[in-house]
Amino acid sequence: MSFMQEFREFAVKGNVIDLAVGVIIGGAFGKIVDSVVNDLIMPVVSLIFGKLDFSNLFLTLGSVPDGTPHTLDALRKAGVPVFAYGNFITVAVNFLILAFIIFLMIKQINRLKREAPAEPPAPEATPEDIVLLREIRDNLKR
Repeated sequence: MSFMQEFREFAVKGNVIDLAVGVIIGGAFGKIVDSVVNDLIMPVVSLIFGKLDFSNLFLTLGSVPDGTPHTLDALRKAGVPVFAYGNFITVAVNFLILAFIIFLMIKQINRLKREAPAEPPAPEATPEDIVLLREIRDNLKR
């Protein structure tokens, strides 16, 4: 079997295609969660905690050149090492929200997969010889 035939068999297996679809959908879903966090949740958190913007929380680890604005983007462009813990907080919040949403989805899928409670099995039919013996018994009682 040639290398190309082996590769073609591998690439078109159901698991590989399912994984590829999952990665693509996961990437798109990640962008949706980023937008939910950055555009919907963080403004509310900022409103509650007083204009808090996690993305601009950082510590400078080196000397800042004169004239450089004290913003994360400007410091990074100037090559100043920064400890950007605010970005980590944002990514952690994104992860928690994504994990919670996936948990709810899996919980719903599992609930839908559960079968309705099975009906109790119908009693087995009584064997014919037992039925016959019962009829004889009943006839003898008369």
